[in-house]
Amino acid sequence: MVADPFTGDVPGELTHNLPDGRAEQITRSLAEKCLDDVPGLAQRLMDAIFTDNPEWTDYRPVPREDLWEGCANYLARALHVLSGRVPRGEDDSVAAAIGRRRAEQGVPLEVMLRTFRLGGRILWEALVERAHADKVDPDAVLGAATTMWTVIDALSSALSTSYRNTELEQLRSDDQRRHALVEDLLGGRARDTAFAQRTAKELDLPTSGPYVVVVAEMVPDGSFALRGQQAALAALHIRSVWQVRADTLVGLIALEQHDESSALAALRQLVRGRAAASPVVSGLAEAGMAHELALTALGTSPPGSVELVSLQQRYPEALLVQSPDLARRLLDDQFGEILALQPKERDMLLETLAAWLEENCSTANAAVRLHCHRNTVLNRLHRITTLIGRPLHGRDSYVALSLALSALRMRTSGL
Repeated sequence: MVADPFTGDVPGELTHNLPDGRAEQITRSLAEKCLDDVPGLAQRLMDAIFTDNPEWTDYRPVPREDLWEGCANYLARALHVLSGRVPRGEDDSVAAAIGRRRAEQGVPLEVMLRTFRLGGRILWEALVERAHADKVDPDAVLGAATTMWTVIDALSSALSTSYRNTELEQLRSDDQRRHALVEDLLGGRARDTAFAQRTAKELDLPTSGPYVVVVAEMVPDGSFALRGQQAALAALHIRSVWQVRADTLVGLIALEQHDESSALAALRQLVRGRAAASPVVSGLAEAGMAHELALTALGTSPPGSVELVSLQQRYPEALLVQSPDLARRLLDDQFGEILALQPKERDMLLETLAAWLEENCSTANAAVRLHCHRNTVLNRLHRITTLIGRPLHGRDSYVALSLALSALRMRTSGL
């Protein structure tokens, strides 16, 4: 009976009759003698790698000399442990170094583990060949199998741990680099064409073409007003990159052949708090400006609201947000006398003025909207004219009054 070359299982009755320590002594002796043939064993492992299933042994990223050296180091390490020169351990430095290098080269972990198993098979064959040459008792040789596969498993464990740790380090490094690149984009560095091209390649985004930037605030539970946004856009074949910045989530959305409205409609279904979008800009070079405009639009949204607004919807409010001192002066200048009235009359006059402006200065339409007679609307408008000391008609008046009403809504909502 022979040991399974892949599990190392040996029928127990063949080894129970050996004297204590005899199996270990034989194992050490055979391994010591095999150390002289590490170069030949490494070549046998190389041959096995490239004649085995290609799906399990894909080493295309690894230079042939590098691969041979790794095979030789691994086989020598296993024999050193088996011979007793090196103590056994789960944190083997040689296997860890191989795992770290192959992870950096992009070799799949499954390929490495398969190679270690192939190496174990070759070592077992070498031990058997040496035992036959030295006429070692076959029953005693079988005792080496369990020890050998225990060593292979320990080396495989060290390989796996090092490989996964390296992957995590690479992911953290990649995340940090992506974060830095996005920060540079938002800082306006993409005006440098060379930087924009490199960054677009690394982030898998187009350099030019229409972009929109979206910002979402942090909500009370510590998450953001958008969740699942990247997957929702990807379902529409829209590429995007998202990044957390202090208390906002920022997204760079490459519209390419897509319409802005479809992208924002998909995001509006996910909104859980305040979010805002910039106007469409041209290319990564304008990402910084778009981010600032999106933040301005976000500032026009009342605290506690659940909505995604675009700057195009909020230009008057955006102008006021950008100039709070001017907004306050405008409000005092236009509505100072009205705001000093008793609340009932004040609210009635302001509601009438808003309805009249929203109905394109139509007294009749405003009356229908307010559920009162046309003459009532005229009387209220006359009262407003008297209080503010200037006529209500004319383009300048319409603009000033509309902006003042927007400033009043913003003040009421806490903006």
